[in-house]
Amino acid sequence: MIKRTLAVVACVALLAACGKKADETANTAGNEVAQQPDAHPAATIPTPANEAAAPDFVTKMAMSDMYEVAAAKIAQKRSTNAEVKKFAATMIKDHTKSTADLKKAIGESGQTLTPPADMDDHTKGQLDDLTKADAKDFDKKYMNDQVDAHQGALDTLQRYANDGDVAAIKAFASATAAAVQGHYDMAKTIRDKVEGKSDANPTKTPEAKAQTK
Repeated sequence: MIKRTLAVVACVALLAACGKKADETANTAGNEVAQQPDAHPAATIPTPANEAAAPDFVTKMAMSDMYEVAAAKIAQKRSTNAEVKKFAATMIKDHTKSTADLKKAIGESGQTLTPPADMDDHTKGQLDDLTKADAKDFDKKYMNDQVDAHQGALDTLQRYANDGDVAAIKAFASATAAAVQGHYDMAKTIRDKVEGKSDANPTKTPEAKAQTK
């Protein structure tokens, strides 16, 4: 009888130990999952201090607007795609307005900030590369550049709209982000067309059609 009792106690103890081990394993696995990096880490990284400061933000936005207008003017001269040309015209109009809106926001903020009047060497280099692009590849390069440029500008605008240090300029960032989001979406759609990733064929200008005959 005593042997049977001891056997039962031993079995109960063994089962309890197994259950505890299983719980520890599950907890360890849970901790490992929780510690895995976010699939989109950029969305959770705090805005760097310089990007939340008005002087840095103003410089970046002014540079972005100057680049967009200059690149669009090159596209209007070199592109043979009517849809690309139309997009470029929109960029000139909207980014000229964005520049005026930024200056207005600075004035309303009371800050003594002056946007740069000229592009830096990096931005000039981007425009030089666009100017030198092969004619047959121009539309692809321009639209790929536009997707990248508007993604970068959108990130900067959204960060400052959330964490910026000057209320009037934050309001500008929030309002402008919506327009830049629209530009980004258009740029992706047109890029996919010129790269043949869409069923819709890009509309060519009369000059381009004549060249293909």
